[in-house]
Amino acid sequence: MKLMKPLMSAALLAAISAPAFAEEVKIGVPSWTGAQAIAYVLGEVVTSRIGGTVEYVPGNNATIFQAMDQGKGDIDVHPDVWLPNQQSFTQKYVDEAGTVTLSSNPYEGNQGFCVTKDFGEANNITDIADLGRPDVAALMDSDGNGLGEMWIGAPGWASANVNEVKTRDYGLMDFIEPIRAEESVKTARIKDSIAKGEGYAFYCYKPHAVWFMFDVEMLTEPTFDPAKYVMVQPSDDADWFEKSSVATKDALKQVQIAWSNSLVDRSPAIADFFANFALTADDVSGLAYEISANGADPADAAAAWVAANSDRVDAMLGL
Repeated sequence: MKLMKPLMSAALLAAISAPAFAEEVKIGVPSWTGAQAIAYVLGEVVTSRIGGTVEYVPGNNATIFQAMDQGKGDIDVHPDVWLPNQQSFTQKYVDEAGTVTLSSNPYEGNQGFCVTKDFGEANNITDIADLGRPDVAALMDSDGNGLGEMWIGAPGWASANVNEVKTRDYGLMDFIEPIRAEESVKTARIKDSIAKGEGYAFYCYKPHAVWFMFDVEMLTEPTFDPAKYVMVQPSDDADWFEKSSVATKDALKQVQIAWSNSLVDRSPAIADFFANFALTADDVSGLAYEISANGADPADAAAAWVAANSDRVDAMLGL
């Protein structure tokens, strides 16, 4: 019996010293680069600063929100919730079910049309209406068909449909040809236009790697007016183009993370960190640039960002 007492004491001490549970989280990873970047920043802080464990789970918006709603730990956090784009999900799970928490520290998403800074300054192009000037359109006409080209988005993008309607309702159709192509085509065309000193306009948005890849400027548009923003998508009506009317800038987007309320009980330190987490659009653009333009692994880009922004990370952790 005397030999058993030290063993029992050691076991009891170990039980008292050990945490009741380990901090762990499963992070949803949507397909777009900005979301991937944020997901890995979240994971890097959890592993390197909190000492928790992380699993990355690919998924679309519906899958991630459903898993967060169930609260079983299959997916605990969505890294990049765009509002009002994903408002149907936040209304269902945040407002109505009350099973998901939405961060109160959003960054701003901004959509518009861009030209390269040199082209804009050389030709006094500052507003979307300037693209309808015959002299500007002629400088953007690379194929000689009499119309300047403007990339409006990739095939299948809902935003490309909006931008085609805008091209018409801004009175640009007589001067500008809206082009749909993969984003890689747009990137190559920007590079080529700069090298040749040609004009080019394209759909752009923040955050995005393009802001670090090239010196570009977003053109002004009429201030967002919901009365002048009536958009019908092809999935809703075959006559979408005729029934739509958009002659105003898109509303600014609020983008933040969201997490399952069950995480508060399962991993409270991680949940506290999520509540304080905050990035800027420039942060996300820079991370996206490292991943998509420089070929960095998302985990490596995230680790470098966390190391370079230790003071900001400390503040998020309440240190």
